[in-house]
Amino acid sequence: MISGTWLACPARLPAAEMAAATRAAAHCLLGLRRRSPPLPLLPFPGRSSKTAVRMASSDAPQLGAATVEVPGAAGPVRVVAAAGLPEADFRKALDSALFRRWLESLQGERGLLAHGKLSLRQILIQGVDMFGERVGFLKFKADIVDEATKAKIPGIVFARGPAVAVLILLESKGQTYAVLTEQARVPIGKFILELPAGMLDDENGDFVGTAVREVEEETGIKLNLGDMVDLTALLDPATGCRMLPSPGGCDEEIGLFLYRGHVDEETIRALQGKETGLRDHGELINLRVVPYDQLWRLTSDAKALSAIALYEMAKKEGVLPPSSGSSSNL
Repeated sequence: MISGTWLACPARLPAAEMAAATRAAAHCLLGLRRRSPPLPLLPFPGRSSKTAVRMASSDAPQLGAATVEVPGAAGPVRVVAAAGLPEADFRKALDSALFRRWLESLQGERGLLAHGKLSLRQILIQGVDMFGERVGFLKFKADIVDEATKAKIPGIVFARGPAVAVLILLESKGQTYAVLTEQARVPIGKFILELPAGMLDDENGDFVGTAVREVEEETGIKLNLGDMVDLTALLDPATGCRMLPSPGGCDEEIGLFLYRGHVDEETIRALQGKETGLRDHGELINLRVVPYDQLWRLTSDAKALSAIALYEMAKKEGVLPPSSGSSSNL
């Protein structure tokens, strides 16, 4: 850039230098008016052309940028990478099931873009955590604007996808017990008693199968698939039949299940304090068996408290299927 002093006092520069500086300024101004070439449009793998992304080509001047076509949006939505985010992580985020699922949720009957009152302007990908070869956690910020007031609504998203939790009730000699896991939870800096739970690690949406597998991994109890009761399926369909623990900041949706079985006293003693979990995955779990009628006072776990509420209301309204009375095996 040429300062105003130099332009006002040309005598301070030789004529040749002044001419060169003038040409440089002209080229600079022309450069500011140039636009980047349009980015090629590529569909998401395995998806229809309704949701697509324009990926920055190798010749594009800016890395970490793309354009997403979202039905219901006013136009193409720009997606950018935060400073310091590796280009490879940015591309994995765009292709991830977590990101695609979130985009699809905007387009549903109750989606934010369904009625034209809100518009999506830009998405900033801020962080990616890999679980092996797949994206496990995704952090991004969406600029969503109320068209009536032009004000932004809160749009920070921690995406972790669907999960399951199981309320295990074991009856022994007339007493009903609940099986909990005690494990370290770094985000709150504490050990917490909670229901056996886990994330879905595929796109098939097999909530029941995942619930059974997670219980076996975390407790060592082998459950009969046919004895599982989906408590969240009893909710009104308009809710999506899932529990949302923190929709103000997280996309997590949890399927809550019930399992009822009969065991002997020796089984209850064997479960109490048992060390379980996948140690190589950082799961350091101890089991705790508590009387069910005390459970609501012994845990702060939202999954457990929600499952208790659903179970009790379902019993009250008589919509629970009868218990098979099967025995559970360790």
